[in-house]
Amino acid sequence: MVSYGFAKAAHDMLIRPFEASDLAACARLLRASASEFIVHESSREGACTFLRENDEEGIRGYLAAGYVYHVADAAGELAGFIAIRDNSHVFHLFIDKRWHGQGLARRLWDVARAAALERGATGTFTVNASNYALPVYEAFGFERTAPTQCVKGLYFNPMRYTPA
Repeated sequence: MVSYGFAKAAHDMLIRPFEASDLAACARLLRASASEFIVHESSREGACTFLRENDEEGIRGYLAAGYVYHVADAAGELAGFIAIRDNSHVFHLFIDKRWHGQGLARRLWDVARAAALERGATGTFTVNASNYALPVYEAFGFERTAPTQCVKGLYFNPMRYTPA
């Protein structure tokens, strides 16, 4: 399997496919990021449901269902991760707060998109972006397809990426 290396300041950044040993760190990063940037807008029930569905057991289930994860490894420390469902939907994209604004989300998106295309994806992708992540996805070229939605107490913005 191909790994994609990037140097960032004094750190060695490696973007690579998910490994079983990444599970706990991904679940911790998801919980911390979601708590600060996603579920704070949600109902208590919505927040609890989201966090429960996206814990270690949830991620393990997504992997078993064929979701494809890539992680950003900064000298052995998880800096972020992305998951693609059905070669066409960005399901997870979480970056450790220390890495925000440094282009890591774009790097993960570029690697995950390229890998999906290698697996036969059409190049059109969707995402249900949080309000916080909306500008990031817009910078990637995604466009809103509907107004902000609320399902199970969780707010999101349906978006689509269509290649030029």
